Amino acid sequence: MLDRFFKWVFQLDRPTKRAIQVMADMFLIVGCFILAMGLRHDDWSFLTGPRLWDVLIFVVPVTLLAFVRAGLYRAVIRFISSRAIKAIVISIAISGATMMIANLALGHLIPRSVPFIFAVLLFCATAGTRFAVRGITYSISTTPKENVVIYGAGDAGRQLLNALISEGEYKVIAFVDDDPSMQGREVDTIKIRSPDDLGDLKQRHDVNAVLIAAPSAGLQQRRRIISVVESHALQLRTIPSVGDIVSGKAHVADLTDIQIEDLLAREVVVPRQDLIARNISGKAVMVTGAGGSIGGELCRQIVKHRPRSILLYEISEFALYQIHDELSEAISAEGLDTQIFPLLGSVQNAARLRNIFQSFKVETIYHAAAYKHVPLVEHNIIEGVQNNIFGTETLVRAAIDAGVGTLTLISTDKAVRPTNFMGASKRIAEVVCQAYAAEQTGTCISIVRFGNVLWSSGSVLPRFKEQILAGGPVTVTHPAVTRYFMTIPEAAQLVMQASVMSNGGEVFVLDMGEPVCILDLAKSMIRLHGLVPYLENEMRGQEGDICITFSGLRPGEKMHEELLVGSNVSGTDHPLIMCADETIPGLRETKTLLGQLRDACDNADVMEVDRIINGIAIGFKPTGAVADLTIQQQSRSMPASRSQDKVVDIQKELKRK
Repeated sequence: MLDRFFKWVFQLDRPTKRAIQVMADMFLIVGCFILAMGLRHDDWSFLTGPRLWDVLIFVVPVTLLAFVRAGLYRAVIRFISSRAIKAIVISIAISGATMMIANLALGHLIPRSVPFIFAVLLFCATAGTRFAVRGITYSISTTPKENVVIYGAGDAGRQLLNALISEGEYKVIAFVDDDPSMQGREVDTIKIRSPDDLGDLKQRHDVNAVLIAAPSAGLQQRRRIISVVESHALQLRTIPSVGDIVSGKAHVADLTDIQIEDLLAREVVVPRQDLIARNISGKAVMVTGAGGSIGGELCRQIVKHRPRSILLYEISEFALYQIHDELSEAISAEGLDTQIFPLLGSVQNAARLRNIFQSFKVETIYHAAAYKHVPLVEHNIIEGVQNNIFGTETLVRAAIDAGVGTLTLISTDKAVRPTNFMGASKRIAEVVCQAYAAEQTGTCISIVRFGNVLWSSGSVLPRFKEQILAGGPVTVTHPAVTRYFMTIPEAAQLVMQASVMSNGGEVFVLDMGEPVCILDLAKSMIRLHGLVPYLENEMRGQEGDICITFSGLRPGEKMHEELLVGSNVSGTDHPLIMCADETIPGLRETKTLLGQLRDACDNADVMEVDRIINGIAIGFKPTGAVADLTIQQQSRSMPASRSQDKVVDIQKELKRK
């Protein structure tokens, strides 16, 4: 019955609901006055007094007017917060004062203590009824509620509680807080408990998630909170940072999943803004591969530093359309005067590059165009070599001829003692850049090398998340495999800073902390979705939700990545960026090797490409047979009439010792 009544009330239009509130407050004012008089006289004979009610002629309209001015009728009662207490107190004070003045003016019709008793009763009645309505609507709401715990009982936690009550999607079971002095207290009747009680809350109250309300918490504190919550396999969500809340970019109720960056064993590298802007502000800047994960983030960071123009060079039409559309909106929204030019083309097209450099007077180039997915390059070796190696050489030569000021190659940790053709092609691209840098001074050429980038296209984290949301299994290549990780903004900022610190030919490497075990990362992601992981060889028990399977290392994949070819490294102007000194062949020798490699690619001779790359001193140590799909298809489709000796020869070529 009560449920249906409140549903009916909530469906009324706003003017009707306000009229009901005004009528209810009128009855409360009169009722509190009668009760105050009864408490003062200890009997009810005063009800027959002839002029007693004259006081209310002044009190009722003044009190209602005070409520109106305080905004009590503008606020939606079911969304009312504790901030309304102040407005109610001020309004009640005005009401009590009005009663005292009216009583004096009318010749002391009521005892002098009645206004004070009346004020206390009216406060309890008006505040109590409003918060009672809020509590009733919260408890009978038809929206399905998820039981949650708020981690943090400070101001942000209180604001989050009010926001959750108003939205009705979550039911807050308890607060938890690390401060022992807070534990045992209550916030709006909700008890504050110790983080050690999370397991009990999960079992007894079917808590599904923990919401972190600590926007100012440092990285170490957040990791400790994450570790505690993860141990109980509870979902973890967080409110935005203090800066975003203060600036208006986000609200307390804008809950998001916990960032995987918080799970990594390293601090985020803080950029030096003076370094970033030096090669960008007021200049014509070109980004190759502008539609990719790194290239796109580079573009976003670059426009913030007001280049004269930014050239988006991309071979994919759709990727170019997306990044151009995004940046155009950002430039317009910020009121920047940067010109933006979307340019279709391949880095292997020398004529196209020369024309662009001359037409737009390019001063800075960030070279992010590359084929980077290890298995795909293993299956398409010649295309990988042509794009990653010859595309880089073509770009470097065109930049030198056009007098471009700086060119920075974006490389990868897979270029260090490579075990796959993608890594080998990037290492040779590094050698090309260093060789040309050593022979001229007009264009400052540098290389930046870093590990895996979180949430970039094809990275492991989006795949893990999709697999978790699909109910598993989550596939990991090997139980012991490790990787270095960094964020996309970090990667872009590193590239821009390194280009300024270069004198030509350096390889810059970020201090990426300790490598992360991919199996541990997968387990953490599963637990933070409120699920329990188990390995494929384990018996699935009641505690197991998502299975982790092992697919084996892919063709050319390393167990552990490295960042340095040798041990000769030096510091830079940035404390977490190192400069590696690595021996390379001279330009003449490099050109000779490139000529041989180009001939093999022109003849589509994969095995010759393999032989040449194996002969270059880059530490190439392939882990298995050549996996190029054309070679494999040739072996499978060879006619039976061909001699068996030829089949054996090809099979021998495919098998490396």
